[in-house]
Amino acid sequence: MLKAWLSTLKSYFIIYLRFIKNCFIAQMEYRTNFVLGIAVEIAYLFSKLLYVIVVYKTDLHIGDITPDGILMFVGTYTIMTGLYAGLFFTNFVRIPDYVRTGELDLLLVKPISLQFMVSLRYIDLGMPIPNLAAGITMVAIGWNALGIPVTFYNLCVFALYLAAALMITYGLMIIPALLSFWFVNTGGLAGIFYAIWDANNMPMPIYSRLIQRIGVYVLPFLVITNFAPMTVMGQLDKGLMLWGAAAPILLLAAVRLVWNKAIKNYSSASG
Repeated sequence: MLKAWLSTLKSYFIIYLRFIKNCFIAQMEYRTNFVLGIAVEIAYLFSKLLYVIVVYKTDLHIGDITPDGILMFVGTYTIMTGLYAGLFFTNFVRIPDYVRTGELDLLLVKPISLQFMVSLRYIDLGMPIPNLAAGITMVAIGWNALGIPVTFYNLCVFALYLAAALMITYGLMIIPALLSFWFVNTGGLAGIFYAIWDANNMPMPIYSRLIQRIGVYVLPFLVITNFAPMTVMGQLDKGLMLWGAAAPILLLAAVRLVWNKAIKNYSSASG
């Protein structure tokens, strides 16, 4: 059983590497667009850095979090923005079109998981570059300024919560696309989720207790950029640490259930 599961996992990993290769070849055919995409993302990044400038100029403190700590949060948000844009965004915006045009009919006959195919097929290799570079730099600067020990434990915990954040990002941001199986236009809902995503730009203590509870336990968007820095800063209790590990698993399981129901509800464009 385990051997078969590992073999399937290996097959999907090889397929995903092929997706990356194909996307790289396609993007390199239009190198000017590739470079311009990076340039546009750098421009957006500078607008995000205005937050950091204001934080340091005003010596902003959010509870016990100093400007250096806030820099770690903004850096984590920037890293996750790059990962979301590169791995998921292009795929999620295509799903409603697959449903509306009937292109999903062609994908249904592929001998691999349909959810895997439609949600992970396209990878943007340019947009994440400036965000990842800037985000990692901000986290490193904040980490060093706060005097957080660079230990194997701290690095592993930070990386694990980033991995959990990536799974939560997938689970939350695919919701508007899944609802397109029932509703013709989910653009308004997608806009709400993008606004929720932007709420991660600053530490969660700036929000009321009610919003924090909703953002941690109901729609766990606050877990995405808060739990990794809060853990290494010693500001996350054991209960929340356990929830940070459990939330992505529960969310992905719920998304899988909704996906299966959505496919059963799907009727092809040909009727």
